[in-house]
Amino acid sequence: MKLLNLPFTQTVGEHLQAQGISRRAFLKFCSLLASSMALAPSLVPQLAQALEKAQRPSVIWLSFQECTGCTESITRSHSPSLEALIFDAISLDYHHTLQAASGFGAEAAREEAMKEHHGKYVLIVDGSIPLDNPGYSTIAGISNLDMLKEAASGAAAIIALGTCAAYGGLPKADPNPTGAVAVADIIKDKPIINIPGCPPIPVVITGVIAHFLAFGLPELDSLGRPKAFYGQNIHDRCYRRPFYERGLFAETFDDTGAKAGWCLYKLGCKGPITYNACATLKWNDGTSFPIESGHGCIGCSEPNFWDFGGFYRAVSIPQQVSGKQVIYAAAAGIAAGVAISALNKKTKTAAASAHQTVTVNELNQES
Repeated sequence: MKLLNLPFTQTVGEHLQAQGISRRAFLKFCSLLASSMALAPSLVPQLAQALEKAQRPSVIWLSFQECTGCTESITRSHSPSLEALIFDAISLDYHHTLQAASGFGAEAAREEAMKEHHGKYVLIVDGSIPLDNPGYSTIAGISNLDMLKEAASGAAAIIALGTCAAYGGLPKADPNPTGAVAVADIIKDKPIINIPGCPPIPVVITGVIAHFLAFGLPELDSLGRPKAFYGQNIHDRCYRRPFYERGLFAETFDDTGAKAGWCLYKLGCKGPITYNACATLKWNDGTSFPIESGHGCIGCSEPNFWDFGGFYRAVSIPQQVSGKQVIYAAAAGIAAGVAISALNKKTKTAAASAHQTVTVNELNQES
């Protein structure tokens, strides 16, 4: 991981002390945070020490072509909570939904923060950027493209929050009428952390920000996502996985198998090709996640999930791409009900790590 120098006058520890937060409460907070980040318990003291000494950075949050779902998600974070994040860990200087100021006052706050903390602030972006016509999305009469370039020029790092910012999202869905692109398609000279999801898991959002404060940039995968949260696919950690191995699949959402908790693979679940922490961190204070609630994963943290060919189509069904039949890698080309042990594991592993597709013929090769 790469450490960044964010020299602000007050550390997180100093701010917490000034707020009357006890050492015990702080260590409990760090324990919860370490758990959400999949860190070993032995690293809690190290996390506490690093976070205590971390500088409170200025954060500027820009919202472009989006649905406000990412903001709605972060308001439901519990480890750390949104309040703890804003008031104790960072200085949120600009955010359309959460700031008190509006109009000229809001834009003045953004410009002042950019000027005062030039080269040091963290820029968070949610929403894609339209390139076909600047008028598709503007803020205070400024196009999303111009505002992004201006804000990115003085940022220490950028967090592309949500699938729209990370990959272009639903606005980019075929035929992409606005010419929507991701942050990384425009900004090439700044470190970018992608936190995809539609929306991302609340704890993942705050956990990545807290990790950034304590340790700097996290280890990222080939798509720029933190490996701590996107290192495994949902299928491998799903509690329905044993039913998949036994070939027990729900045929409809209200049949006996569905009521018994059988695998939703046949109903289009994209868990085998989706990398995220939904199955472990869950939503609503760790209460549940879509598969546990009875609906298959739609693959929202993967690029182009909106064009996978249908939310209720099993991913092993061959699809025509560039004139040949292919299926998505982690689905591994199985016929419904066949255990994963029968697959070509070498081909599956290599393709999954590269997030590439696999042909049906390749998956029929002997191991």
